Parts: sequence; structure tokens; C-alpha cells
Amino acid sequence: MNKKFASLAAASVATLALTFAAGTASANDPTPKWCAGVKIAAFPGGPQGGVFANNVYNGFRQAEADLGPTVTYYFSDWDPNKMLQQIQQAVATKVDGIATYGFAGEAATGPIVDQAFGQGTTFTSLNTALPDSQKKYAAQGFGYVGAPNYSAGFALASEAAKRANLQSGDSVFVWGLKGQGGDRGQRTVGVIEAFEKAGAKVIYQEIDAATNADPNAGTATFVGVMGANPGVKIVVTDHGGLTSNVGVYAKAASLKPGQVYFAGFDMSPNTAQAVKEGYQNLVIDQQPFLQGYIPILNICLTKKYGFSGLDINTAGAFVDSTNVDAVAPLAAVEIR
Repeated sequence: MNKKFASLAAASVATLALTFAAGTASANDPTPKWCAGVKIAAFPGGPQGGVFANNVYNGFRQAEADLGPTVTYYFSDWDPNKMLQQIQQAVATKVDGIATYGFAGEAATGPIVDQAFGQGTTFTSLNTALPDSQKKYAAQGFGYVGAPNYSAGFALASEAAKRANLQSGDSVFVWGLKGQGGDRGQRTVGVIEAFEKAGAKVIYQEIDAATNADPNAGTATFVGVMGANPGVKIVVTDHGGLTSNVGVYAKAASLKPGQVYFAGFDMSPNTAQAVKEGYQNLVIDQQPFLQGYIPILNICLTKKYGFSGLDINTAGAFVDSTNVDAVAPLAAVEIR
């Protein structure tokens, strides 16, 4: 091969390479609303406009706006049985994906998950895990976005015990959902076991259905428990709605700011205000906005590109009086 021909051949190869590279770059350009055409059923969890549920809903809506799927919303009033019925309804509509809580547990929800994947519906969970179903279908898109619930409960109680200088024999009041069972109940179990490990006397009260749906309904219960146990040193409210109502409960029980150490889950405008007033002392921020946004993203990635399920811990930080000012403006618009 002469030098002139070799030079021309090299130039031709270089030109082809540039052309291929340019074509590849063009094919992979970002696409707006790339999830358009995908139909999703999304579950904020509680009543419409309720604490925590609205943060999740806002995350869902932002993902819908950003990514372009068509989303139908189901509000369940924190009722596991109602949610289970709604999940069955969603599966019957043969949507492309379902993003929901695992409140009803594996025994009740697992067969519905099987049905969903069997018909091509991607099922993924938020806030409350379905670990057996996730293990079974992770490669097909089943993910989890939320806190590892037992660990989160244990961490909150341990931190509260340390900060409140809890001593063996001291009394603590845990208001939770241990009776709900499954992964959700494990968060309350984690709280209780951390306090028992510290040697505390645990006074436990299950959150009843009325208070679960409307935290104001529990005011008389709180006043009664505190009146019967005047030596309580720490109160843990294992529910975002109840945590948002701590200021109301404390005032109804004639407690002064700082008289009892309050710890709980989830930020809200009222919780931020209670921290600033000194009633609420410690909060785990689960970042529920992410528990809405990422499951929609998860479903879109699976349906469009065949990605496996995402597994993301959203509960990475405590909020207290030292950092509440940074979080409060976001809590006010129900993003944090």
C-alpha cells in the first residue's frame, strides 16, 4: 500500500468513526417526558391532604410532571384493609405499574403481587417493605424506597434515650402500631426493644383506628395515659400524624416545653413549629417526598428500559432544634 492510499484510508476510517460517534450521541440525547404512555396507580397512604401522605403525594405528582406517565391516585386513610382492596382494584385495571405501601403484609399482599407480575404490571413498595416479594421480583422491577423500619425505630429510641439521659427504671410512653404486624409493626417493635435494652419501663398504647385517621381523636387518650403515669420521661409517637400533633397533646396534658422529651417520626409544618417551641425534641426525617418520587421513577425505568428494582433508604437524618430552621421552609410546602 502506498503512502498516499494509506493516508486516504486512515482519513476515511476517522470520518466513519466521527460519523458513528455523532450518530450515537444523537440517539442517546435526553428525552423529555420519556415515560409518556405508562399508566401507574400510586398510593399516598393516608387521607387526601393528610400529614405525610401529602408529602408522598407531592413526590408522586412531581415525578408525574417530570417523567410524563399517567398516574391514578388512591387515598386509603392509613387503613390496611382499604388499601388492600384498592390495590386489587388497581391490578384489575391492568395498569403498567403500582407504587404502594406494604401495610397489609406478605400473606395478604403476596398473592396480589404474583398476579400483578403475572399480567405484566410492575409492583413496587414504599415506606413499608414486602421483603419476600421484593426478593422474588427484584430483577423484574420490585424495589423499596423508605426506611429499614425496625432499625429506624431502634435508632430513634436509642438516640432519645441518650439525649434525655434515660436511666434504668425510668418510664417511657410508646404510642405505636405494633399490632399492625408486618414491616410496619416492626418499627414500633424497634422502639420498644431499644428502650427495654436501656432498662426503661415501657408503657405501650396501640394507635386506634380513629386516631390513625385523625390525630386529634387521640388527644383524650394521651391526656389519660400521661395523667396515669406522671413520671414518664420520654414519649415516642410512632406515626407522622401523631408527631405533628405533639404540641396539641402536650398543651392538653398541661405539659410545659421540655418537661417531657418527645421523639417521633416525620417532618410537617406543625412538627417544625413544635420543635421551635420546645415541645418536640427529636424527629427522624424519612423524606417522604422521595418515597413518592422514586417509586414512579422505578416503574418508569423498568417499563421503558428493563431496569431492576431500586432499593433506597430515605431515613438518613435526625431533626432537632439545631437544624430545624433549615428544614422548616421545606416542611411548610410539604416537601420535607
